[in-house]
Amino acid sequence: MNHTYKIVLLVFTICCSHFIVQAQYTTFEHDGIDRQYIYYEPGDLDENMPLVFAMHGYTGDAANMRNYSDLNDLADQYGFAVVYPRGTTDGGGNRFWNVGYDFHPNEDVDDVGFLTDLAAYLQVTYGLNPDYTFATGFSNGAEMCYMLACQAYDTFKAVAPVAGMILQDILDGCDESPPIPIFEIHGSEDGVTPLSGDPNNNDGWGAYPSIASTIDYFVAKNECTTVVNETLPDTDPNDDSVIVSQKHQNGINNNEVWYYEVAGGGHDWPGAWGNMDIDAGEEAWLFFRLYMDGFLTNPNYLYLDNTISIFPNPAQTTVQIENSDPTLNIQNVQLYSILGVQIEAIRTNETIDLSQLNSGVYLMSISTSMGTITRRIIKE
Repeated sequence: MNHTYKIVLLVFTICCSHFIVQAQYTTFEHDGIDRQYIYYEPGDLDENMPLVFAMHGYTGDAANMRNYSDLNDLADQYGFAVVYPRGTTDGGGNRFWNVGYDFHPNEDVDDVGFLTDLAAYLQVTYGLNPDYTFATGFSNGAEMCYMLACQAYDTFKAVAPVAGMILQDILDGCDESPPIPIFEIHGSEDGVTPLSGDPNNNDGWGAYPSIASTIDYFVAKNECTTVVNETLPDTDPNDDSVIVSQKHQNGINNNEVWYYEVAGGGHDWPGAWGNMDIDAGEEAWLFFRLYMDGFLTNPNYLYLDNTISIFPNPAQTTVQIENSDPTLNIQNVQLYSILGVQIEAIRTNETIDLSQLNSGVYLMSISTSMGTITRRIIKE
């Protein structure tokens, strides 16, 4: 298939918490349609690094996904590239991924083809590793992840859908595809995509099985033989939810199928809104990292991860940055809201004063002589 590529700068403005974010979109022509995406990689990214796709929900957009997923900061911390592709618009003017919703009978855009061709283009253009391409997404973007798992398994090595489902039509065509690892995060009180599913298509999206049945299907497909159940630490008791973890292990090719049920959670991206005990983007990355054949992330990030710690966390008034290497120079410390808004914080040596901040989750970016690492902190 012949494609042409051209760069355009589109300004996308999001008003949120009194700040403005401008997004630079790149245009990629696919099947005669100008598609757009936002690409990000750390400044010191080595060649042959992984690529993570992050897909927005129905009526959402790529810039929103970039802002609330925190994946740019995670890319800086762990050493990978991330792309935020943009869905097309349907007859109602809403951006979407064409997974086959019942109210989209005449939509024929080939999103599987677009995403796989975009992956190949980015791998070649930026020297990324074609064996380490992954996908996560929220809601409709999560449903696109399931579609990729069944139809683009040669490109995407693992997927991590958040608050999504798999339409029965897609599931019916998935039997002949090889298994790949799956990680679903889903709220027990999700009113958009309920855990019970909608096998009779009462809500108009299309028929789909329950989340438990979906997990069971992929557990069987991956032939997982053991399961580990646990409740994750309730680090933010104010969010009225906890994470119940179910990890199915020892499958084909050491594949695993993970399911985080957010007990008490809704149609959310944990870490941005709803449950604040985890960061969904970071959990997805840590899952992906299991499937890189002994691949190690940027050694500098690994070193910083082991050298720099923050305590106490959660904290009430101050946090202390502890650096176990006296030769490592901490050059700058910046504090951000979970949406990426820079916050003025009082720093005394390696102590950060949080007393004037509201309770919540914040991001601390610590610049050193060996690079930058980002830490998630909780103000009680």
